[in-house]
Amino acid sequence: MSDLRPILLVEDSPKDLELTVAALEKCQLVNEVVVARDGEEALDYLYRKGPYADREEGDPTVVLLDLKLPKIDGLEVLKRVKHDSDLRHVPIVMLTSSREEQDLVASYELGVNAFVVKPVEFSEFFKAIRDLGVFWAILNEPPPRRQQGGGQ
Repeated sequence: MSDLRPILLVEDSPKDLELTVAALEKCQLVNEVVVARDGEEALDYLYRKGPYADREEGDPTVVLLDLKLPKIDGLEVLKRVKHDSDLRHVPIVMLTSSREEQDLVASYELGVNAFVVKPVEFSEFFKAIRDLGVFWAILNEPPPRRQQGGGQ
């Protein structure tokens, strides 16, 4: 039985969002792509709050997270997820146009699984997204999630 969990894409730029979704679709991944437009919405999805309170249980196969986001930035989302014992196993890939060394260092210090600078050229961007999608949605084997309740 295949575990087809969604990919959570957190992106506020309409152009980058369109390109990323198109690239993921071209990979012919069957994972649903859930889009959050800011950090607050991403956290609502992960914690099943607000508009996502009724979504099915389970974590995304990967979170593709932009760094510069409205409401709550990508580093804060990363920090909250990686400091939560129930969510820290969820793979997070920073997918950003930032080439600033401090963003790279801060992301890895907070526990990011990968840091990808969005290529400017479309064909390179497409290849980067394709490779990310194939790796995280098909090849990566995540650890099992801790069972809720029943002691530790």
